[in-house]
Amino acid sequence: MKILAYEVRDDERAHFDRCARQLGVELALTEQVPTLENAELAAGCDGVTMLGQGKIDAALLDTYRQLGVRCLTTRTVGYDHIDLTHAKNIGLPVCNAYYDPNGVAEYTVMLMLLCLRHYKAALWRMQVNDYSLQGLYGRELRNLTVGIVGTGRIGAQVAQNLSGFGCRMLGYDSHPGPAARWLTYTDLDTLYRESDIITVHLNLSEQTYHMIDGDAIARMKDGVILINCARGPLMDTDALIAGIEQKKIGGLGLDCFEYEEGIYHQNHRDEIICNSSMAYLRQFPNVVMTQHMAFYTDAAVANMVRCGVEGICSVLETGAYQTLL
Repeated sequence: MKILAYEVRDDERAHFDRCARQLGVELALTEQVPTLENAELAAGCDGVTMLGQGKIDAALLDTYRQLGVRCLTTRTVGYDHIDLTHAKNIGLPVCNAYYDPNGVAEYTVMLMLLCLRHYKAALWRMQVNDYSLQGLYGRELRNLTVGIVGTGRIGAQVAQNLSGFGCRMLGYDSHPGPAARWLTYTDLDTLYRESDIITVHLNLSEQTYHMIDGDAIARMKDGVILINCARGPLMDTDALIAGIEQKKIGGLGLDCFEYEEGIYHQNHRDEIICNSSMAYLRQFPNVVMTQHMAFYTDAAVANMVRCGVEGICSVLETGAYQTLL
């Protein structure tokens, strides 16, 4: 069996080598993002695995199918970059990755604390030897209400992590689960109205696109802190900017950004980034933005690679691996 892996980072190579030896498969590795122009790299391959920087649309799926590819995997939990409907129509199975939620959940709590304690403003001051305290008055988690929108594996782990801080927690999910051990489930309006901090842990879909928009923000507390370690387009960037400017939003912790495609996970040090929304949002002292790295731990990367390779092997050899179709 031969598998092509796109978007391979240096930190993944040792894991790919280990999977190849253990599973007895032939691997072809490339750093390129999947496009129609480089689709020929998949010729003669049984499966293709990628990350999330490319747009796997109908035309690219058709090309893979014509080249003999029989299965796709994404080494990410999210799969909004793949046209699943068309993949199903042409009989091309697609699998996503599974990794423990701890890394993203820990990162989520970190962003909450950074926003509550004005980390960014304090860091800026220290660069110019300003050690004053004015404007750095923080709040303690134990005295606040945290709203968790989406209580799947990551949202539930966030709730468990926060339980040690003693804060009140509200949760919203169309399918309530074991997170009820740590939080109280409620409707979305109540969560918006009563939460001091709101963190979102949902897949991106037509239903969840821009779920945090101007109307949603207007229903929140004044000074609310918003956290996003899931998918950028869950939050309307224009609405976030307006909320910050109007001081309705007290802080933002964003590990993902609506317009990050082609920017994050790449080195643009000597380039001009033509993204005015990103530049404007980043300059606010109460906005912490990181480069979509909440997932990026040793354990998660190993699991992502393993899922990417094992998913293809399991589907093609036994049909036993759970697919998205």
